Amino acid sequence: MGEMITLKTSPETSAYLAKPGKGAARGAVIVIHEVWGLDEHIKSVADRVAAAGYLALAPALISHDDIDKASFGEIQQALFDPERRNTIQPQLRKLMAPMQAPEFGTQTIARVRACFDYLYDLPESQQKVAVMGFCFGGSYSFTLATVEPRLVAAIPFYGHADHPPEELAAIACPVRAFYGEKDERLMNSLPELKQRMQAAKVDFEAKVYPDCGHAFFNDSNRFAYNQEAATDAWQRVLELLRQTT
Repeated sequence: MGEMITLKTSPETSAYLAKPGKGAARGAVIVIHEVWGLDEHIKSVADRVAAAGYLALAPALISHDDIDKASFGEIQQALFDPERRNTIQPQLRKLMAPMQAPEFGTQTIARVRACFDYLYDLPESQQKVAVMGFCFGGSYSFTLATVEPRLVAAIPFYGHADHPPEELAAIACPVRAFYGEKDERLMNSLPELKQRMQAAKVDFEAKVYPDCGHAFFNDSNRFAYNQEAATDAWQRVLELLRQTT
């Protein structure tokens, strides 16, 4: 359904752009990938967004060019396999090392903002742009909401939001976050996040799915995917988009 385009950022950003098949778009959505990068799963999510009537732009924000596809898939599957999780950790740390550099975050949010501007300036978007993201992308969905007052909705799946009160107070759109109950690290921090969001007067709601862990929406991961939770979350996403675009 979609096509690859290039945005003139620094460095250049490749992105998958999917458009509705028929009729005018209802708005636009940035779709931000997991730590695995812009893979076929995220492209399929962008296609689903487009099929629902929205422009969808999924940028490639992480390069894994030094890892072959077979090894990459093995790392992803092994991370969620309890019997292999510990043995794969050294490879995972190598994979994530570039993202620990201080300049990576600054550069990445600048690229996400460029994605927003690209969609916002397209007549088809009607200047109604939302963001949704997963894991890595969920965290940057939170971040974009703190710096972009024109954003109409933020939809982070299992993302972190380690922002100071003054940054949270700048969020001007509704935030609907999704979590798996077994995702212990995020579950431990969620009560405090709710308090900070309330103090900042953010329209924030968190949906927690029982018997689910991290990446429950990813239907390409047989260890993590939960169809019932993913289906319910998707319907909630569409409802929010209908309300805000």
